[in-house]
Amino acid sequence: MVMSLDFDSKIFSKDVIEVGDGKESVIKGGRDLFPLVHKAFADVAQIGVIGWGSQGPAQAQNLRDTLEGSSTRVKIGLRPGSASAAEAREAGFTEENGTLGDMMEVTAESDIVILLISDAAQTELYPEIFAAMKPGATLGLSHGFLLGHLDSVGDSFPDNVNVIAVCPKGMGPSVRRLYVQGAEVNGAGINSSFAVHQDIDGNATDLAIAWAIGVGSPYCFQTTLESEYRSDIFGERGILLGAVHGIVEALFQRFCNEGMDTAEAFANTAESITGPISRIISREGILAVYEQLSDADKPKFEAAYVASYKPARDILQEIYDDVACGNEIRSVVNASRRFGDFPMGEIDGTEMWVVGEEVRAARREDEIPLNPVTAGVYCATMVAQCDVLLAAGHPYSEIANESVIECVDSLNPYMHFKGVSYMIDNCSTTARLGARKWAPRFDYILKQQAFTALDTNQPLEWGLMDEFKGHVIHGVLKTVGQMRPSVDISLG
Repeated sequence: MVMSLDFDSKIFSKDVIEVGDGKESVIKGGRDLFPLVHKAFADVAQIGVIGWGSQGPAQAQNLRDTLEGSSTRVKIGLRPGSASAAEAREAGFTEENGTLGDMMEVTAESDIVILLISDAAQTELYPEIFAAMKPGATLGLSHGFLLGHLDSVGDSFPDNVNVIAVCPKGMGPSVRRLYVQGAEVNGAGINSSFAVHQDIDGNATDLAIAWAIGVGSPYCFQTTLESEYRSDIFGERGILLGAVHGIVEALFQRFCNEGMDTAEAFANTAESITGPISRIISREGILAVYEQLSDADKPKFEAAYVASYKPARDILQEIYDDVACGNEIRSVVNASRRFGDFPMGEIDGTEMWVVGEEVRAARREDEIPLNPVTAGVYCATMVAQCDVLLAAGHPYSEIANESVIECVDSLNPYMHFKGVSYMIDNCSTTARLGARKWAPRFDYILKQQAFTALDTNQPLEWGLMDEFKGHVIHGVLKTVGQMRPSVDISLG
């Protein structure tokens, strides 16, 4: 059963949308709401943004810009000697103007502490951070990883602070770029989920919503901190990063074996997904990919979809179960401790990614093929991920954002601009570890089960196509798509 959530706000007006077989309360953002953000933060003298990784620069600059003219200061807190200090200064956060300081000092003096250091660093430093926070302050997270770690070690948040989360459904650079574009188009930005895990003074919900609108989210939907980390860590290992990596590797080799040259194979796999397939899904939904194929290509999509759905769902269910029981979180913590001896390597030196650089350099957008087999495999995996989250009871907005919108409106455009391998090598540590761990599993299971079924004419469950055509996610995407910003992210 899908989770049912509701909230009340003393400052912001909520909208009720019909999604799936139920309703959800959401906040529709926009720059016209910035005065209400000022009001929500009226008693907040300082927001401390701790860390300068993927989300830190974007959220700190967006909040600073949103709060311009108010009495609330945004201050960056970094470790002594941090290499990121120079970047923070370039963005206008300096010791001289009182907006850059020591991590623990900023934590101790802030009314809201937005903790954006890496997941591994959070697991090491949380006792010191908790001790430094002043009673009555608010701890803000953009990922529920810390809750998963606390649960796994039998610890908890201090009971004298609010605990909230705002989780943008896109990487930090997307959050900043679309916010900047929003200066021209009201509401341009990245959707965010928000959660209130602990409310000690009755203000936590308004603070969370104000934060989400302040970083530029066109719409904000409610979740729980536990639901967020399960769907987010799962999604990274699935269609957002790990699965798409495994899919294109498997299909690239298959198409080369079938006689395509390497450039053509790359265009029909990675380029097809990050180009036309993603653009269609972003604007018109998953089903539209199938509907826009020719009559000759639709049977190829159908066979690829039906052959791939269950193998993909098998791996996705395993990932979700490992996240839910804490195994995946422990795996990240353990891997991070090995980095001194075994740092993560990069993946972009293999033939596929070297060829990809050449293909992208000579790219003509109107010549990128909408390959029906690639589309069938990709859409099957995306829908299978939605089904795993549906079975686990996640809210519809969370399912749509973690499995579809974040892909096609944030990550895939960066993959199209820089390459899939670049994204895998430059995302967060938690995501990088997950993509490297699970991508080979998708690669192998497609070759061993899906492609084998296609090549040996094994009986296929054609009823899966009927389920695809009538899937609830299509209506959900149509509803939430009405709140989509009217601009696409600009990357270069």
